Amino acid sequence: MIMNFIRGFCMALADSVPGVSGGTIAFLLGFYDRFIGSLDGLISRDGQIRKKSLLFLLKIGVGWVVGMCLSVLILASLFETYIYDISSAFLGLILFSIPLIIAEEKKVLKHQYKNLVFLVLGIAIVALVTYFNPVSGKGVDVNVSNLSFGMGVYVFVAGMVAIAAMVLPGISGSTLLLIFGLYVPIITSIKEFLHLNMQYLPVLIIFGLGVITGIISVVKVLKAGLEKHRSAMVYLIIGMMVGSLYAIVMGPTTFSEPKAPLSISTFSILFFVIGAVLVLGMQKLKVMGEKAEQKEKMEK
Repeated sequence: MIMNFIRGFCMALADSVPGVSGGTIAFLLGFYDRFIGSLDGLISRDGQIRKKSLLFLLKIGVGWVVGMCLSVLILASLFETYIYDISSAFLGLILFSIPLIIAEEKKVLKHQYKNLVFLVLGIAIVALVTYFNPVSGKGVDVNVSNLSFGMGVYVFVAGMVAIAAMVLPGISGSTLLLIFGLYVPIITSIKEFLHLNMQYLPVLIIFGLGVITGIISVVKVLKAGLEKHRSAMVYLIIGMMVGSLYAIVMGPTTFSEPKAPLSISTFSILFFVIGAVLVLGMQKLKVMGEKAEQKEKMEK
């Protein structure tokens, strides 16, 4: 229970900040396949599979909710102020994560060089979405007191796309929200709701419906892809992670009051190192998690 709480907590920290998806954290901590399988199990016809999947996701979910609430309450007011430090940390985290994922998936990547096209595709998808972002440098004004139909559809679609990114190890859902210009409005809406300001509830309901739709739509595709075409999927995942480096650099330009992209002068080597250290810490957690699961199996 404690290990799953920590797993969920770490996923929430990643999901709440543009840079790394919760899926990447699940991949690094060694429970990604079980996570996707459990999401898929929720819509299974087998009652036992549904019960087992729900139990695992509840354990992860408790840690995720606690981590997300703490992140939102803190990050909503600090994110724009410390965007360059946060971006530097996640650049370090991603750059040091990629070699670990390659080592972890060495068997499925080796001698499958024809699938390098998926690596290029992953990079291109993220880079092009970032480059051609229609709201980049303008931001989006979500008027929660007078939410229009068009903006409601936009928020719904953004939630659908963002959750797909959150469960896919690659570009984070928060990065996509940043690209859509909705990161700050959604984080602010969650923060206000936690302070019992019900005026922000409609936009969160619409966003939540988009998230649920996205999960139902993408999980079966991901599960099938990882089972039948794992090499291609892993190459795609690594490509998206590489492409997300560009998205992070350009992230500050999507604010309602645009800031300059991350540059050498605004890059923080200290936070970059912190990001690298976090990767090593997650690897330690992964080893601990594997030992805990082995112990649990032996006791049964």
